[in-house]
Amino acid sequence: MTLPEHPEPGSAEKTPAQPSVAPSVAQLAEGYAAKAGLHRSSDGNIDVLKSAGGFQGIAESILPGLLFLIVFTIMRDLTMALIAALAAAAVFTVARLIQRRPLTQALAGIVGVGLSAWLANTTGKAEDFYVIGFLTNAGSILAMSLSIAVRWPFAGLLFGFIRNEGVEWRKHPARVKAYRIGTWVIVSVLVLRLVVQVPLYLMGEPGLAGLATTRLLMGLPLYILGVWIAWLLTKPAPAPAPEPN
Repeated sequence: MTLPEHPEPGSAEKTPAQPSVAPSVAQLAEGYAAKAGLHRSSDGNIDVLKSAGGFQGIAESILPGLLFLIVFTIMRDLTMALIAALAAAAVFTVARLIQRRPLTQALAGIVGVGLSAWLANTTGKAEDFYVIGFLTNAGSILAMSLSIAVRWPFAGLLFGFIRNEGVEWRKHPARVKAYRIGTWVIVSVLVLRLVVQVPLYLMGEPGLAGLATTRLLMGLPLYILGVWIAWLLTKPAPAPAPEPN
């Protein structure tokens, strides 16, 4: 799925690369998008499915937690459930090595699963498998809120380069406002996760099934949906049609 966009005048034009010259805005956009986990097509639009890592990336984000829930529910054995989650994350990492694909997402996944497994194993509470996710989520909320407060909204940093705006959008109050709203949309998604999931966590093991299920449903797919909505809301106004002579 590719999001429609109205590129700003001249954004589709590319100048030939020159040696010993600072990277063009387009090159910066591509590099920043790649680091942020977003991908754009040749016409400057965001490819949502590819940004989520494709079907393999979605599976990487869902399967470890799903296996943890299934194994623990059936066997009531925390150790076996943690082993199943770690094994799934390891399989995806090995698969990326074999495919010679970037390891960033898989490594982040296995590190996250590893820390979650360590904490749950240390406390002996299955629900603590999800605490690391809460902390990461809260940290993201804080960072994005601060970005709005200092007038460098996260959505502007993320989308500005992809749209070939660089940081020029900061000179235009309307664009700053749009990116501030877009950032609040993403923050709202993260806050919604905590509002729904923390009460289930506090219920202890009786809330585990609900916590695990909402964690899967409100994970990467919901986040990408939030980014998509933010992208649409921050879309630049179409260039005015030239006046007839």
